[in-house]
Amino acid sequence: MPLRPLILTGGPAVGKSVTGRALAEGRATCAFVDVDDVRQLVVSGAAAPWNGAEGRKQQRIGVVNACGIARNFLAAGVEVVIADVLTPETSELYKQELPDCLIVHLIVDLPEALRRAASRKVWLTDAEFRMLHAMDTANPPYADHRLQVDTIDLPNQIALVADLWAA
Repeated sequence: MPLRPLILTGGPAVGKSVTGRALAEGRATCAFVDVDDVRQLVVSGAAAPWNGAEGRKQQRIGVVNACGIARNFLAAGVEVVIADVLTPETSELYKQELPDCLIVHLIVDLPEALRRAASRKVWLTDAEFRMLHAMDTANPPYADHRLQVDTIDLPNQIALVADLWAA
């Protein structure tokens, strides 16, 4: 029987995608859904989640579509890991759409987030990066677990999340 869907959240550069993909790769049959990829399906008129009413509308559509994909995988016996930057509103929407989901909020301080971001391609402007980090800190979403991962290396971060998911 598949584990309940796992949702990884946190500000930019906390390791949501890397951790989620590694967890999915370690399972017998598991899908990894990066909700940024789902949102980028809107190619004309796309709006970032922080860009007013249209951005919030598209953010909600991305969540609903990611949950639909997850339900389809789960119905076929495929485990699911989702990576997304949640807000209090979208964490509530995930709980409505995937009632059994496990939400894990990964947290790093801004200097560590900037250090991690320096090692990879970042699709955000510096102002957007800092704004998303500040929003995640000031108004965190609901989460079943919160993990401060500043001083944890990636293999241990993956292991900690795997243990929470299995519990």
